[in-house]
Amino acid sequence: MSYVDEVIARVVKENPNEPEFHQAVKEVLNSLRPVVDANEEKFRRDAVLERIVNPERQLKFRVSWVDDNGQVQVNTGYRVQFNSAIGPYKGGLRLHPSVNLGIIKFLGFEQIFKNSLTGLPIGGGKGGSDFDPKGKSDREVMAFCQSFMTELCKYIGADTDVPAGDIGTGAREIGYMFGQYKRIRGLYEGVLTGKGLSYGGSLARKEATGYGLLYIVQEMLKCHNDTLEGKTVIVSGAGNVATYAIEKAYQLGGKPVTCSDSTGWVYDPDGIDLAALKEIKEVKRARLTEYRNYRPNAEYHEGRGVWSVKADIALPCATQNELNLDDAKTLVANGCKVVAEGANMPTTQEATDYLQENGIIFLPGKAANAGGVATSALEMSQNSERLSWSFDEVDKKLQGIMANIYHNIDNAAKKYGFEGNYVVGANIAGFEKVVDAMQAQGIV
Repeated sequence: MSYVDEVIARVVKENPNEPEFHQAVKEVLNSLRPVVDANEEKFRRDAVLERIVNPERQLKFRVSWVDDNGQVQVNTGYRVQFNSAIGPYKGGLRLHPSVNLGIIKFLGFEQIFKNSLTGLPIGGGKGGSDFDPKGKSDREVMAFCQSFMTELCKYIGADTDVPAGDIGTGAREIGYMFGQYKRIRGLYEGVLTGKGLSYGGSLARKEATGYGLLYIVQEMLKCHNDTLEGKTVIVSGAGNVATYAIEKAYQLGGKPVTCSDSTGWVYDPDGIDLAALKEIKEVKRARLTEYRNYRPNAEYHEGRGVWSVKADIALPCATQNELNLDDAKTLVANGCKVVAEGANMPTTQEATDYLQENGIIFLPGKAANAGGVATSALEMSQNSERLSWSFDEVDKKLQGIMANIYHNIDNAAKKYGFEGNYVVGANIAGFEKVVDAMQAQGIV
């Protein structure tokens, strides 16, 4: 049995009932075979793969809080500090009922390579809770966030671990957590990113993941002698990533025609009304069922179906494993040319394989959605310098980072004989930097 196969089998055995983590490890390690096979004796001796698939630290804790009826509620909090070889742990806090240790580990593992690809000094980590902020009052959200941070604050810091937002964790939640951290630790430092602009946040942070997704697509198209101009774009999701991917797609000449949330999806043949979407989701915190109140000619459908719309470019921006094999077959049949992941692992392995086998250009999330964490690292830099950069300064740096990521994954794919396979390219490019740092620091 090869070294890669041994480690995959060990991960599955030692981490039962964590299918998302298994999926992430298999996807990464299988694509690393060319590098591992060329260095198998050394990597095996130094247990490189065993060390990279095992978190340096994983925390699980109780979060007790009181709801508006005086009832005590209990949730579970998590923080997985996966790898700090190239910098402090960096990764978001996901608040969603689906959260469990396996999902946090998959996200943290992906974050190692994503953060490496940015070229910035940040390691991989992730956290969150099974708490659902939807339908909760501001006071209830504050009560949860304060209880959550009371425990988490023992393990994080500006030079140790810098969490950020994720699904369910926006500016409101980050604000409450930052206030509690400052209250307990007595430190005003850049311990969280995604903060409000009045207390150390960065301009362009909210837009960064969606904008970055379109910047890497733009760079890839440019290198294939093409542009976004006139392209029909289908997008899933209706959070920050999807909203600002839609905004930037318009700015670059594309026509985004779909969005979705957990209850259904919208198809607007005239192009998504960005102002309406922002009001529904950012102001009202409502469901997309309200979209037709703004655009009567649009279609609203319950359940799934975004990928059935004919388009040139597909951008899955919602959640993991949302684009399956049947969806991939539909995209291919409809003549889609590009799939770029705005969410973390939104495409199943079977769907990814099918898309690549049928000539669709596929940009994996660890490269395509790295704009968010890259701008979080830029926020850390601004906090360290006690400075605030303009929107244009941050946006220009983001464009440069995303262009560099594309060329790095393209070059890595070509170097190992996998030209055009950006999954292999992203995993190898991210892995090589992390392993070099790990080996330089000894067996730790």
